[in-house]
Amino acid sequence: MSDNLTKPEDLRIGVFVCECGLNIAGTVDCDALSKYSETLEDVVAVIQNKYTCADPGQNEIKKAIVEHNLNRVVVASCTPKIHEPTFRQCVADVGLNPYLFEMVNIREHVSWVHQNEKEAATEKAKDLIRSGVARSRFLEPQIESVVPVTKAALVVGGGISGIQAALDLADGGHKVYLVEKEATIGGIMAAIDKTYPTMDCSI
Repeated sequence: MSDNLTKPEDLRIGVFVCECGLNIAGTVDCDALSKYSETLEDVVAVIQNKYTCADPGQNEIKKAIVEHNLNRVVVASCTPKIHEPTFRQCVADVGLNPYLFEMVNIREHVSWVHQNEKEAATEKAKDLIRSGVARSRFLEPQIESVVPVTKAALVVGGGISGIQAALDLADGGHKVYLVEKEATIGGIMAAIDKTYPTMDCSI
């Protein structure tokens, strides 16, 4: 974000409203959201889809980026935890930096928690979209660094937890260095003869 918080010039923002079947559209008036989004400053394209994350929905985003020369994309749909990578890759496929994408959660934050307040839910969704558009104005392209990683791990402590962690890492294909300050591994468990309630050997 710029230090002086001034937005870039010539912003062309696209807003994509997802109905998510009835997950969103069953509670939120998506038509009203689309019409509201058209009134927001710098928004030049608004497209509504039943499932924006599906291939047809992603194709609509790609098509709009090209046709409207979009330089910011805002998707109002479900949680970013599920589909933020999907949409980042979608915009990158047509040459837009994936960090010029903003996602607004109107499913978990709106429709799923306000099912009996449809009018209020729609107003809340409008607020979230307005906030998402506002934030998108200050997004800047980012370049991801590629850092070489040595596939090895250091486990400090050769107790039961350390031994198990080392085994799990090794099973995952990593070289493991297990460091223990004592002469033997096993920790406290190695000093115990039997364990309750089975009275089995502790190691």
